[in-house]
Amino acid sequence: MFKKVLIANRGEIAMRILRACRMLGIRTVAIHSTADDEALHVRFADEAVCVGPADAAKSYLNVPAIIAAAEVTNADAIHPGYGFLSENAAFAELCRKCRLTFIGPTPEAMRQWGDKVTSRTNAAKFGLPLLPGTGVLADADEAAARAAEIGFPVILKASGGGGGRGMRIVRNADEIHRGFETCRHEAQVGFKNPDVYLERYVEEPRHIEFQVLADHHGGIWTLGERECSLQRRHQKVVEEAPSPAMTNELRASLGEKIRNAIGSTGYTSLGTLEFLMDERKNLYFMEMNTRVQVEHPVTEMTTGVDLVEMQIRAAAGEKLQLADTRPWSFRGHAIECRINAEDPKTFAPWPGKITSYHPPGGGGVRVDSGIYGGFRVPPNYDALLAKVIVHAPTREEAMQKMRVALDEFIIDGIRTNIPLHIALLNEPAVIAGDMSTRTIERVVARGF
Repeated sequence: MFKKVLIANRGEIAMRILRACRMLGIRTVAIHSTADDEALHVRFADEAVCVGPADAAKSYLNVPAIIAAAEVTNADAIHPGYGFLSENAAFAELCRKCRLTFIGPTPEAMRQWGDKVTSRTNAAKFGLPLLPGTGVLADADEAAARAAEIGFPVILKASGGGGGRGMRIVRNADEIHRGFETCRHEAQVGFKNPDVYLERYVEEPRHIEFQVLADHHGGIWTLGERECSLQRRHQKVVEEAPSPAMTNELRASLGEKIRNAIGSTGYTSLGTLEFLMDERKNLYFMEMNTRVQVEHPVTEMTTGVDLVEMQIRAAAGEKLQLADTRPWSFRGHAIECRINAEDPKTFAPWPGKITSYHPPGGGGVRVDSGIYGGFRVPPNYDALLAKVIVHAPTREEAMQKMRVALDEFIIDGIRTNIPLHIALLNEPAVIAGDMSTRTIERVVARGF
């Protein structure tokens, strides 16, 4: 097992990794920018190193400074969390060269599954269903020709993208050239990779993802699925497990194909395969995220598996021992709400000082956060403040427990999206489990 892990992230995920390390008896190093001098993960880590100014490009993405911080503190591993450097194969490769364990998949596996075009090829090889689409497009003229073959609407996507960025919906031929150039520019700026591809666009899809875990000894587990349809501009807002749209038969059939794909490509870590479900309940593979997901707690609550601990153990070379995680062994229902520092109606970011903070509690209620009363939320990073996760025997009970938890949650001094979450939990379509990726759009348009 590792003796010391450097956490190359911030906020709630840094705290989540820190707790897992402490439970395993591992010492921790927190890196931080000058904007995060008073951050919670900095306070609780055994050591802390400032790696640069507030600008993420000069701190949390400052590879030389992060590697240097690991070396001067004698860390033997780096956990990247999500975002930032978590899916950067070149960074994982550099860690290997510097004799630091990257807590995640190998650079080779990351390239194989992290690139969307390559992962589509993998998916097709192992029988995972795909929407009609293309490989990397040479130019806008090829995009127009292929879109005409597939049929509008289509969606243009950055091959190396993630987090809902680098995507453009195109509904007719007049939009394809401008959409291609815009998407290509965003891909280059955001991911240093201008490659773009397209696939058929589903108007009212559900977004369902499957959690996988693999070790270096041939152990491969699928730990069920998460429903992530409640999202705005491709950014998830509410997640739950299991999905109200899934059956044990579909879950088992797809799980077998996923395990075969993961095993055959030598993948060894946590990972998430994302799918779209159309109106006829057909599932189509979209992409794989080669890291821990923001929404991992709902899977933890319904399986009893500490995913971050397992990810660390797998990276350390341990042979994992998991309890039965077949579909029928899952326990109850879990829901997660992402609490963001933003105006609930305009969605404008709302940084500032938190004047008072009172998280909800009680049985089956969990709050993952990196904030506290008096903490000043910086304007430089993602708006995520905290995640409220609840667990109950049934979906109906979990939804009521979440309503109570949100009503108890006090974050004063800034605005948050808690009112939006309350509106969603009282939306008839959500209550019925009949939502799509456009549900939030309708709730916001109607007003709440």
